[in-house]
Amino acid sequence: MSLIDDRDFPAALAAVAEFDFDYDDGHGVDLYPFDDFVSAEETTDWLRSWTGNHELDGDAFRVFGKDGTGGQVALWLVRPDAPLIEQPVVFLGSEGETGVVARNLSDYLWLLADGFGPFEVVEYPDRDPHPQEALTAIAERHARGPRRSAHEVMAAAAEEFPDFQKTIDDLCR
Repeated sequence: MSLIDDRDFPAALAAVAEFDFDYDDGHGVDLYPFDDFVSAEETTDWLRSWTGNHELDGDAFRVFGKDGTGGQVALWLVRPDAPLIEQPVVFLGSEGETGVVARNLSDYLWLLADGFGPFEVVEYPDRDPHPQEALTAIAERHARGPRRSAHEVMAAAAEEFPDFQKTIDDLCR
């Protein structure tokens, strides 16, 4: 399987796209999930603009959502030969904020279930969880492995990908 050509939208992301996220004046989740991946062309255009590097293509990312400021949420295709659902979820903010928010799609679902979106993970990682019953049900249906708290998910992502910021900085011009 070639990940570069894999644009099949995972069922878990389709289920999340049906949820109506409420930012709740900063107490909720700032997330607008898409019902499909952004096209390769749009991803490349956005990444080039965001980094200032016009030599890049968007093949390493599958964008599937954004926050209210236009920050992008994507699967980062960094694990060769691994399926999309095993790739890490990253946030690339409109003002340069970045972070690996979850090691894989299952962990991402548990983040959402605890009331953390990608923006909140990067900007407010110490806030208290705000569990979401409907998102917990989605995670229980689609996640592989046991439930993990948002703080466990964040710690595991930070431990596995400590150099993500440097990776992104190296792409920027």
